[in-house]
Amino acid sequence: MHGLEQAGEILLLLVQTALWLLRPPWRMRLVFKQMEFVGVKSLNVTILTGAFTGGVFALQTYHGFSLFGAESLVGSTVALALARELGPVLTSLMVTGRAGSAMAAELGTMRVTEQIDALYVMAVNPVQYLVLPRVVASVVMLPLLTIVADFVGIMGGYVVGVHLLGINAGIFVAKIIEYVDPEDIMQGLFKAAIFGLILSLVGCFKGFYTYGGAEGVGRATTEAVVLASVTILAADYVLTALMF
Repeated sequence: MHGLEQAGEILLLLVQTALWLLRPPWRMRLVFKQMEFVGVKSLNVTILTGAFTGGVFALQTYHGFSLFGAESLVGSTVALALARELGPVLTSLMVTGRAGSAMAAELGTMRVTEQIDALYVMAVNPVQYLVLPRVVASVVMLPLLTIVADFVGIMGGYVVGVHLLGINAGIFVAKIIEYVDPEDIMQGLFKAAIFGLILSLVGCFKGFYTYGGAEGVGRATTEAVVLASVTILAADYVLTALMF
C-alpha cells in the first residue's frame, strides 16, 4: 500500500509541475542554471561511460561474431545497441547517481531547515520555483547527453574494432550506415527524455517530502537513487515492448 501511495504522490507532483509549466512567471534563469548542472556538468561522466561501453561492447561482440565469421557486423551491432538501449539507459543511470541524488539532497536540506516553508510564507510556490526548473532541465538535457554518449560510444567501438581487432574501417562504417536508421536514434532519444522526467521527479519528490533532519536527508538521497534507477530500468522494458 505504501508503494501505491508513493506512486500516487509522485503522479500528483507531476500534474502540479505540468500545470505550473503553463502559468507565469517562467523563471528561465533557474531553468538554465539547472540545465548547466544536469547537462554540462554531467558531460565528463557521460563521455567516459559512452567510450568504455562502446569499447567493451565491440570487444565482446567481436569474439562472439568471430565464431561464425560475422566480424563485419560488429560496428552496426555496437551502434544499434548504443542508440536503442545502452546510450539512454546508462546515461540516465549515471545522471541519476550524479544529479538525481543532488536534487534529493538539496531539496531535502531545504525541507528540514524550513526553507521550503519560507517560500510558502513569501507567496512563492515551491513546486514552480524548485521542482519545475529541475524537471524541464532534465527532460531537455538527457537526450542531448545521450547523443554525446552514442557518438563517443561508437568512436570507442571504432577504436577497439578497427585499431585493436583489425576490422576493416570501411566495412565498420558502412555497416553502421546500412543498418542504423533515424528511427533507432529517435527511439533512444525519446527514452532518454522519459528517463530524465523519471529521475528528476523521483529526486525532487524524495527531497520535497524529506523528514527527520540530517539522517532523513541521507535516507531520501539513497532512496531517490535506488527508486529512480529501478524505475528507469522498468520503464525501459515497457517502452521497448511498446515500440517494437
